Amino acid sequence: MVHRPTFTDVADVSARLAGAGYLADEATVTTVFLADRLGKPLLVEGPAGVGKTELAKAVAAATGAELIRLQCYEGIDEARALYEWNYRKQLLRIQAAGDHPGWEELHGDIFSDEFLLARPLLAAIRRAEPTVLLVDETDKADLEVEALLLEVLSDFQVTVPELGTIAAERRPFVVLTSNASRELSEALKRRCLYLHLDYPDAEREMQIVRTRAPEVPQQLAEAVVRAVRTLRAADLKKAPSISETLDWARTLVALGVDGLDEATTRATLGVVVKHSSDLGRAATALGLPAR
Repeated sequence: MVHRPTFTDVADVSARLAGAGYLADEATVTTVFLADRLGKPLLVEGPAGVGKTELAKAVAAATGAELIRLQCYEGIDEARALYEWNYRKQLLRIQAAGDHPGWEELHGDIFSDEFLLARPLLAAIRRAEPTVLLVDETDKADLEVEALLLEVLSDFQVTVPELGTIAAERRPFVVLTSNASRELSEALKRRCLYLHLDYPDAEREMQIVRTRAPEVPQQLAEAVVRAVRTLRAADLKKAPSISETLDWARTLVALGVDGLDEATTRATLGVVVKHSSDLGRAATALGLPAR
């Protein structure tokens, strides 16, 4: 298996991520550099909306790699994560063969690569080109899938009983994200470098808005960032994400307003507040008069 580091140094990571539209702090660029140089998976943990998934996308864009994403959810199984056989196509092949070929010949035919459906983990391992494998929201998968990840990420190879062992030709850059809804196993964590992401400070969030939405005037961007930070400090069911900060700023530009007065704030609050129970708390936090 070949491991070819992509980044030359930490400054190279910072510059190339910025070129992909991702403004990362020193801890992030350093950890990405080390994960690339050492060939280790990167576990990125933090609250929803802080840019964990976007980091993987930015690494792929910055390196010209193909992004392969495994979206985890409750109930996901090996067939959806690793591989499964195309049973319908196999059945058609058996029906077409009739009684002519022997079972050994037919078995070798229907359990060949032609009938194999590679899911994200196997697809990433089989690629010889630069690849970023994103295992998104790992904490939503059950322990059986976590054990599967542990096996795959240990040796970057998969054993398909009918075909044998398929080893990676080129090690993918692996990013696992977690919202920390449950504790991941120590065995999985040991195989990864760890990065905790939180919401950016006001200055960095301003930089993000000005970079990703340059059409937003400075004064308006400052007002939006200030309001979003106030909402994050409130007791909301879901704090606004960075992407929702951008959405709010772009919404206000689309409306042709240059500030957040009471009427505009009330009319557009649904861009950043996504639960009805949060609307009253958000209005209070922002100092809007009771209605």
